[in-house]
Amino acid sequence: MTPQEAQALCTAYTKKSGSNFYYSFLFLPRHRREAMYTIYAFCKLVDSAVDEPAPGSHPSEEVAKWRQEISATYQGHPTQPVTLSLAAHLQTFDIPESLLQELITGVEMDLTINRFTTFPELYQYCYRVASVVGLICLKIFQTQSPAAEDYAVNLGLAFQLTNILRDLKSDAEHNRIYLPLEDLQRFGYPEQALLQQQSTPALVDLVKYECERARSYYQKAQTILQGLPASDQQSLVVAEIMRGVYSRILQQLEEQNYQVFGPRVRISPMQRLAIAANIWVRSFFSHRVAPSV
Repeated sequence: MTPQEAQALCTAYTKKSGSNFYYSFLFLPRHRREAMYTIYAFCKLVDSAVDEPAPGSHPSEEVAKWRQEISATYQGHPTQPVTLSLAAHLQTFDIPESLLQELITGVEMDLTINRFTTFPELYQYCYRVASVVGLICLKIFQTQSPAAEDYAVNLGLAFQLTNILRDLKSDAEHNRIYLPLEDLQRFGYPEQALLQQQSTPALVDLVKYECERARSYYQKAQTILQGLPASDQQSLVVAEIMRGVYSRILQQLEEQNYQVFGPRVRISPMQRLAIAANIWVRSFFSHRVAPSV
């Protein structure tokens, strides 16, 4: 398989996923867009090996295979379409192997951990499965300021906390609780109530608190962004599009009075495109260089 054929598979896989990320990638130059398709495909394949294992497969063995595959890729010997495509992009983008391995470590946590006692424990998980992806993306966006890393870390945490809140119902159905147990105890909402999807005033208070926590990370990211050089701000337009989409998901949770056991919150493709276009246009005009007089 040629790198071009491998890239075509990564692109088709990303498009088929219907992910929120796909609509933001459309606003990238082709070489960066294709690199992002490849990174998304890799992340999704590793995640699916754990969360949606193929019949007869052993998730722990599949994770180990992906670890070995990444090592082989960085040694110049990729064997899978996604890593063949990745190897081609590594000629242009300086993505450290350590970031991809840490991402795998984060996904692997789902094999043995289905509860988090404290927020620092959850923070580590969110950092590995989300913030690390943001740090990988910075290598493709080619930002220059070290502060952009703080932006990526905070935005990744905000995204993952939003995902956790949106997916409380489906996670409960699989005996997974990603909210810190110390928070459940604080608001007087028992584990069993969450697993049985009981809507109570205590749940509303708990979810409101977690939404506010997620909002704080979106705000931290925005504050950092405003202090970055204009060139980096422009390079991060795609990340800002994602912030617009995920902030809207969080807003919908808030607008439905924190009722998380109903239908899963979704943003339609047209809404996602509208958010993306609006943010791209605003960025384009705000970063235009004024003509000299």
